[in-house]
Amino acid sequence: MYFSIIIPVYNRPDEINELLESLLQSSYKGEYEIVIVEDGSTIACEEVVAKYSNSLNISYYYKSNSGPGDSRNYGMKKAKGDYFIIFDSDCIIPDHYLSEVEKEVLDWAIGKKMEIDELKKVEKFRREFLTNLSHELKTPLFSAQGYIQTLLDGAIDDLDVNKKFLEKSNKSIERLCVLVDDLDEISKLESGEIKLYFSTFDMNALSKEVFESLEIKAAQKQIHFSIKKGCEKPFMVNADRVKIVQVVTNLMENSIKYGKQNGATVVGFYEMGDNLLVEVTDDGIGIDENHLPRLFERFYRVDKSRSRDEGGTGLGLSIVKHILEAHEQTIHVRSTYNVGSTFGFTLKRK
Repeated sequence: MYFSIIIPVYNRPDEINELLESLLQSSYKGEYEIVIVEDGSTIACEEVVAKYSNSLNISYYYKSNSGPGDSRNYGMKKAKGDYFIIFDSDCIIPDHYLSEVEKEVLDWAIGKKMEIDELKKVEKFRREFLTNLSHELKTPLFSAQGYIQTLLDGAIDDLDVNKKFLEKSNKSIERLCVLVDDLDEISKLESGEIKLYFSTFDMNALSKEVFESLEIKAAQKQIHFSIKKGCEKPFMVNADRVKIVQVVTNLMENSIKYGKQNGATVVGFYEMGDNLLVEVTDDGIGIDENHLPRLFERFYRVDKSRSRDEGGTGLGLSIVKHILEAHEQTIHVRSTYNVGSTFGFTLKRK
């Protein structure tokens, strides 16, 4: 860091001498320059400046016919430093002063850099979100539009394709509706508009209910659901039951979508003080480590083409995260590629 010490001179040479002497005696070892601007109405200071020119880095010595205020501005224009320190001629610089100033300025600069980096990150996230949103909206919209346009161009009279095209158009519109509903839910969760209805219930029983609701999907891949050995007893929690069903359903559906044929999904419960840790573990395709930090972002997909083939809006895990944050709880993930994944979240015990 390079300082410019600007000294507008409009007093006696002995005061300038005292000021420069205090700089000479300072223990500060950083880089700096001294810019002296002499007011034309004052006594000349050439001799004083010459006395210190070999021992201090006096970059400029200017004479100006302007007043004191303009002398400061003139000095700032001539200075080359990253930061300016302006001293009047009646100010004595104490020992270590420059080191303290440098530290304060450095702390300020670091704080500002962190603030700017955070703003850049937010702006990057905003651009990515808008790009992804546009793509997710256009895909079902253009698909439905294509089928409808084909029907209008004459296919409506073709009994072999008209019903099939209408069904495909309806499927695309349904996907679009689900996407809009998910976006609306995230927005309401973030703004606090969705009210949670807390009740006491058994997480073990809830998990088994979700198992049963997904049996048909799981059977297509021969995936087996189970409760971890030793966790068969009731585990009572206090939460919004409907929302937690949504959380567990999303995690189990993902274990089916990205699970292996004849795979397994196991749910375990662990009491941790006032909280209950719920873990959903599968032996599926797993997730590469570099994707894990962004896994709960809106529209983030590890494998974009595979994710769309499996269905979904790309908002499921983001909604899960927001639901748990609304409960003032957390969710985390551990995963190894080609080995499997474990999603764990906490709830308040009852």
